[in-house]
Amino acid sequence: MTLPDIKSLTREELEAQFKLWNEPAFRATQLLDWLYARRATSWDAMTNLPKSLREKLRENFSLQILGLARKQGAGDTTQKFLWQLADGAFIESVLIPANPALYGEASDRHTLCISTQVGCAYGCRFCASGLDGWKRNLGVHEIVEQILAVERWNAAQPKEESVEPTADRIVNNIVVMGMGEPLANYDNLIAALKILNAPWGGGIGARRMTISTSGLAPQIRKLAVEPMQFRLAISLHGATDEVRNRIMPVNKKYPLHELTGACEDYQKLKGRMITLEYILIAGINDALDQTRPLATLAKKLYAKVNLIPYNKVEGLPWVRPAEEVCDRFLTALEKLDVTATLRREKGGDIDAACGQLRLKTERELKTQ
Repeated sequence: MTLPDIKSLTREELEAQFKLWNEPAFRATQLLDWLYARRATSWDAMTNLPKSLREKLRENFSLQILGLARKQGAGDTTQKFLWQLADGAFIESVLIPANPALYGEASDRHTLCISTQVGCAYGCRFCASGLDGWKRNLGVHEIVEQILAVERWNAAQPKEESVEPTADRIVNNIVVMGMGEPLANYDNLIAALKILNAPWGGGIGARRMTISTSGLAPQIRKLAVEPMQFRLAISLHGATDEVRNRIMPVNKKYPLHELTGACEDYQKLKGRMITLEYILIAGINDALDQTRPLATLAKKLYAKVNLIPYNKVEGLPWVRPAEEVCDRFLTALEKLDVTATLRREKGGDIDAACGQLRLKTERELKTQ
């Protein structure tokens, strides 16, 4: 029997369990401190908990820790982590240094881009994440653990090599834009983000959490009624059905009119700006005639546009437009009175496109 992981439980659930065990309520506070402040990796490390309680915890819950299988660090200090899960599967997280073109406020120290699935079922033609198909959803604890594992890694570095040696916590902005379609793992994602938001958990503000989706309209409407103020990003990559149908199969199920309607409903309830992610791919969506439909959509949705030059994926034919093409596209959008940014790519020297490091590692292991 697989034991539930302790990091999938809320404070209320832990307190209820401790009450059943006739343990005092303050023990739950101590346990949460070990999990989220001290980032403990074993029950035995929790020295202020009675041994009898540690044994009960060991017998009833797992305490799974992500194993660092591989890491790549870029010249701009972007760090890509390949984690191995308890079942041997691999996922990726990317730690990105402060950049006003990302999703939080200008004062962000670091953004962590996290995964929600092993692989992806949505098959975007330009993406490495789904090249070997979808394997499974991540559990709540596996989503939460990505943040804790990165902070654990940083704390273990020599001071001169640490990303931020003076900070107890280095992640203060989360982008759910790694491997997988986040809204296809909706319940586990929301449960994990609530833990990462809670003062006893990650302590990260909901407005510093951005959830990205390739366009799952029903789940966008579901997200709209969540009480927490998450940010929403749409992985758009095409402002017409013709372009999206060519590169994003999800558009055939939820075409732009349906996606737009869901986003409008979201706006009415949340009143918060949406981000439209637009990866610029040479010869596909980078022509200047694409700027007008994109501007029309952005204005309709009260959205800003984040332009991202394509990161080459081994085995796929797509290429990044020339820098001057990207600049012209940005200028054309701005002339149409759209709030837009062009990401001056971080991590281009570390297989930055999501899923590449996992794919490369899995294929290497198969040939051994």
